[in-house]
Amino acid sequence: PIIKSWPDDAERFITLGLVATKHPETGVRNLGVFRMQIIDKTHASMHWQKHKRGANHADISKDKGEKIPTAIIIGGEPATVFSSIAPVPEGLDKYLFAGITRKEGIKTVKCKTIDLEVPANAEIVLEGYVDPEDIRDEGPFGDHTGYYTPVEPYPTFTLTGIMRRKNPVYLTTVVGKPILEDAYIGKVIERSFLPLVQMFHPEVVDFSMPAAGWFQGFAVISIKKRYPGQAKKVMMGLWGMGQLSLTKMFVVVDEDINVHDMDDVIWAITTRSDAARDTIIINNTPTDTLDPASPLVNLGSKMGIDATQKTREEGYMREIQQQVKVDDKTKNLVDSKWSDYGL
Repeated sequence: PIIKSWPDDAERFITLGLVATKHPETGVRNLGVFRMQIIDKTHASMHWQKHKRGANHADISKDKGEKIPTAIIIGGEPATVFSSIAPVPEGLDKYLFAGITRKEGIKTVKCKTIDLEVPANAEIVLEGYVDPEDIRDEGPFGDHTGYYTPVEPYPTFTLTGIMRRKNPVYLTTVVGKPILEDAYIGKVIERSFLPLVQMFHPEVVDFSMPAAGWFQGFAVISIKKRYPGQAKKVMMGLWGMGQLSLTKMFVVVDEDINVHDMDDVIWAITTRSDAARDTIIINNTPTDTLDPASPLVNLGSKMGIDATQKTREEGYMREIQQQVKVDDKTKNLVDSKWSDYGL
């Protein structure tokens, strides 16, 4: 049932397989969603992006001259799927995180041909290994940025065994130009990890990664601003946090701005930021592998816009302008008259 999603995809792709590996030295288990291009009955390309833990595990195995045991989990309960795409802190076991999410441990079983555990309620499990030395061309593939990613070299997964339920259900997804079904998963992750962002940056009030920006492309953060330069401090901090390091553009606004209302955000940008003073550009930084605009794969630039109200210390030398608002007396008067108007 493996599908070819778009006309110019190179082949059929597994798009929602949970790729299970464990750190070759610490044994910490990881789950990640990486697309896999079918090569033949026993081989598939593994699209491990450089910044992801699966690729890190493979690099360590390569340094040891070893192949890395890998299981592809298809189907299962939502907590495990959520855990596989969640940007949890480095070193946290993804099965443990899934158990925390569902408030009950994940039951696992041993694979038959490799030394890995997989969820007992999985629909299908493909067992095998990835050989870091067996590199083959992968792509094109119509991805969630809305563009086809080009042909690039990636390591190869070799199948050694299959486990499945009696009548398994094949779980897959179709990604493309936003907004598609993956947008809803991304929004759940955004809301779930706001408390983690606030743990490291307590001034953060809210956080939004609009689906149209394919999540890694654009984010808006509102803060409770207390001192000059605080917006830039938050940007720099977020660019140093795990998967947020791949975000192309940050806009920081004051707490009175609704980060989920782009009209409100655009109003803040156009009335509270000056292009020369409040825009920062950082060159030669890590970017998402799938970014179609970066000059090089995995390397590009970032932009930050400080759309908070400015102080004199930040170079705003004019009188602070008063915002137009309805006064309470007028508001209460109008509210009291609605019944007189028959409304």
